[in-house]
Amino acid sequence: MLDPAARALIFDIDGTLADTMPLHFTAWMDASRRHGFPFDETVFFAMAGMPARQILETIAHDHHLAIDPVAVTAEKEAGFMRLIPRVQPIHPVVQVVKDCFGKLPMALGTGGTSEVAWKTIDAVGLRPYFDILVSAQDVARHKPEPDTFLECARRMRADPKDCQVFEDADLGLEAARRAGMIPFDVRPWINGAKGRHG
Repeated sequence: MLDPAARALIFDIDGTLADTMPLHFTAWMDASRRHGFPFDETVFFAMAGMPARQILETIAHDHHLAIDPVAVTAEKEAGFMRLIPRVQPIHPVVQVVKDCFGKLPMALGTGGTSEVAWKTIDAVGLRPYFDILVSAQDVARHKPEPDTFLECARRMRADPKDCQVFEDADLGLEAARRAGMIPFDVRPWINGAKGRHG
């Protein structure tokens, strides 16, 4: 879990600290039904970590659809916001945050908007542990590009090579690698913890 070389920690939010992915999927499916664009689990997981607007722009381009990515993104995000009270923490990763608080600098790096990200962090009780958040609004290029995580490192005043990134998505793990950081895929670890604890 915690790499001995790590001197600073960066956490993705959705699917890493907060079990939001089923709720995001519900919001996406509602939006796809209303606006008639194709969406399923394959698309959802392939584009995990991308900002919603970028996902919609990609879908519109690939399927030659006349949808308004800005308006549909706002609608999808509003749908997710209504579901946020149901969000549960992902305990093994949250425990790392609590164990390292005050010992190592920590930041949040997400492809979501800052408003949604902070509401999610509030919902799982982690707001007191973070004051650095880099969201989709803070960088021009998004995961798998390294910009989100490099900006986290800059704000923490940390060398990228000393940063460990906790991620649950392939695009995020690739972004960590491109940033020259220590990537950690939480998926096997989370699934292992579920297996041990029922």
